[in-house]
Amino acid sequence: MKHVHNSGLARDPEGFLYDPGVRDSMQAFAAGDDTLALETAAALRSASQAVDRLRSHGAGGRGLSAGALDVLARLSTATDQGLSIGELARAAGVSSRNVTGLVDTLERDGLAQRVQDQHDRRSVRATITPAGLHWLDNFRQPTQRAMSAVFQGFTEDELARFRDLCLRMVENQQRIEQYLNAARPDQPPAS
Repeated sequence: MKHVHNSGLARDPEGFLYDPGVRDSMQAFAAGDDTLALETAAALRSASQAVDRLRSHGAGGRGLSAGALDVLARLSTATDQGLSIGELARAAGVSSRNVTGLVDTLERDGLAQRVQDQHDRRSVRATITPAGLHWLDNFRQPTQRAMSAVFQGFTEDELARFRDLCLRMVENQQRIEQYLNAARPDQPPAS
């Protein structure tokens, strides 16, 4: 007998939480095949959305996307010379075009700025502004409280294992992407 929580979640016979609605839809989608990987992907997406919702509360209505926040945080730890768009893109694992748009948004909001590269006049670098540092300082405490609340009841070991599992998925995705890119030599490399 499954025990259903107020959240609509239930526990399987082994005591693990699952979403009955997701399980039903995945079983229909997969035509009865094993759906554990599909259910897990849906649970990961739901958890990511929950974290993003809490993160957006910490943003105080400023409306920074997760990508823009990532760029701003990376800029906050950079040297005074800042980081190039390419460096930001490689660090975030996204395209230079994507980072250019994020820097445009941060620059429009006064949180970052483009500066001339001191060693290569043809290049520009992005740096965080004093307003960007102030914004991050204001964002830090509510975000830390929110993350503490969302991970309430998790042990340090569970958090470390969860982080490890998520990053193993990232490694698998990168390996798959490299394989797919190698299989299509006519495609230009991601920038």
